[in-house]
Amino acid sequence: MSEAAPAKFVLGQRLYVRFYLALLASLAITALLFGIAHWHFDPAQVDTNLDTIAELATEVLPPATAPAEVQRLGLRKWSRKLNADLALYAADLTLIARVGHALPPLKPNQKGAVWLRGNPSVFVLKLRDGRWLQGQRRHGHRAVVGLVVLLVLIALTVGVAAFPVVRRLTRRLEKLQRSVEAWGQGQLSARVDVEGRDEVAHLASSFNDSAARIEALVAAQKSLLANASHELRSPLARIRMAVELMQDTATPAMRDELKRNVAELDQLIDEVLLASRLDAIGTTGPRPEEVDLTGILAEECARVDATLVAGAVSMRGDARLMRRLVRNLLENALRHGAGTAVAARLEDGNEATLELSICDSGPGIPESERERVFEPFYRVPGASETAGGVGLGLSLVRQIARHHGGDVQCLANPGGGCCFKVTLPLD
Repeated sequence: MSEAAPAKFVLGQRLYVRFYLALLASLAITALLFGIAHWHFDPAQVDTNLDTIAELATEVLPPATAPAEVQRLGLRKWSRKLNADLALYAADLTLIARVGHALPPLKPNQKGAVWLRGNPSVFVLKLRDGRWLQGQRRHGHRAVVGLVVLLVLIALTVGVAAFPVVRRLTRRLEKLQRSVEAWGQGQLSARVDVEGRDEVAHLASSFNDSAARIEALVAAQKSLLANASHELRSPLARIRMAVELMQDTATPAMRDELKRNVAELDQLIDEVLLASRLDAIGTTGPRPEEVDLTGILAEECARVDATLVAGAVSMRGDARLMRRLVRNLLENALRHGAGTAVAARLEDGNEATLELSICDSGPGIPESERERVFEPFYRVPGASETAGGVGLGLSLVRQIARHHGGDVQCLANPGGGCCFKVTLPLD
């Protein structure tokens, strides 16, 4: 049986990738917000009482009356202890001494102690004696770099630790998806391994229970249908015998109608039994035997007086099923071709396949109905029941074709009418 092509996903559409990227994006946003908060709301700026620090600085620094050199030496001493760049200004904002890197100049209207925005932050203290002390911590840059490195390391740690967790979750979902797809393609015995006790495990368990119940129901329905069809053989044989016995008393029209109904019922039972058998062995594949498809076509075309164009072609499969496929297509063309000639063609296709086409020049089938004709018991609107057929012939054709790894299509005949094209693998 042919299988639907598996869905293809680009990497960004994979569920585990989307989970993982969402986690990393959350980490990045958190780190960004943390950095912004640290940048604009430095705890040192918020929590530190600058006036208190100014009082302490007044006590430890040389007095304003000391010579400039003494004040510079004192400033250097405290610069080493504080590990900071310092600048000392007189009350009129003239520079007295500077240690370390140059700092932003004070504003002419500078008032009171303040933190100047920046990174690292610059503080300005107004000492009790009127002088101004300006400073900047030298380790500020290293602190920022350290913070960034720390955030990166945290993100990497969380990312590496989270990937196996995310991947394990989505791998279980992928297993469930594959099992559902296999089950949908007809493998009713497909089940999922239940791992864990979370929602995914519960979903897998529910799927297994549902699949088991449906498999049992389908098996019971197939068994009932096959047994009922088989049991109908006996009353059908008695009806046929009764028809034969009453031939002398019944009118010719009645005899013909009874024979037609009995033949139709016999065909229905035969095709229902065959459909049930194909359902039962659908996953095992055809019997591995060499089939002379050209010979089968020649015999069946001769039986219904259809033309044939074919070379010597053989394939591996089930000869009896292939004969039924050919016969159903030919009889369908005769039944609905309005008396036009039926032509069969067998030729090599592409990629180690063969193509069988059976065409007529009748009224054809509307494009909207060409796929539905393969449904069991479906009749094209306007088709007469007196034309014969039970509505399973084309459905069986598709079952047999897919049973052999191929398929069948209903196409328009360029010369009018329709063509049924069967594609089958050679191996």
